[in-house]
Amino acid sequence: MRGWKILSTFFTFAIIMLTIYFWRCVTISSKDLQINEEIRDKEVRVIDSDGSQLGIMSTVKAFELAVEKNMDLVKIAPQATPPVCKIIDYGKFKFEQTKREKEARKNQHVVDIKEIRLSLNIDTHDFNTKVSHAMRFLKSGDKVKVSIRFRGREMGHPQHGYDIMNRFAKALEEYANIEKPAKLEGRNMLMFLATKPTK
Repeated sequence: MRGWKILSTFFTFAIIMLTIYFWRCVTISSKDLQINEEIRDKEVRVIDSDGSQLGIMSTVKAFELAVEKNMDLVKIAPQATPPVCKIIDYGKFKFEQTKREKEARKNQHVVDIKEIRLSLNIDTHDFNTKVSHAMRFLKSGDKVKVSIRFRGREMGHPQHGYDIMNRFAKALEEYANIEKPAKLEGRNMLMFLATKPTK
């Protein structure tokens, strides 16, 4: 009976240790870069903070060099043999990286799809208003989805819908390319316009 207790205690302890080990490995590998004590390799190729090569040395010695310079040892190429580490100020590096990413996001334009709805019996003034709205969307870099809803007996006159779509595309030909030509899908006719690339 006592033997079973010892055995079950041993297995419980082993499971706990394996769980801790696995969690630690996952935690380390899920980080962007390994730094300082997280680097487990015996030896690494070291690059100094000024970009000069310091050669291959033990991780302990490389870490000591980083500490002397009041900096961090960061593994930048884990797939290399041996892995490549650089001595840098990690806090400053992360700050500059975040700043660059923020700047890139700020300069990035998210393309939206704006919808313009036409009808088969649209009058000239309404048509021109819709064209000017589409022009504004296209100038800001968005795509335009043009739609016509066919009601009741209008389904018998699809050609009239194609004519309106072609007229609309022609009115915007200076600003837009037809990305998807007019197509009847159920009771809706759809056409997609995209901004002409700037030369």
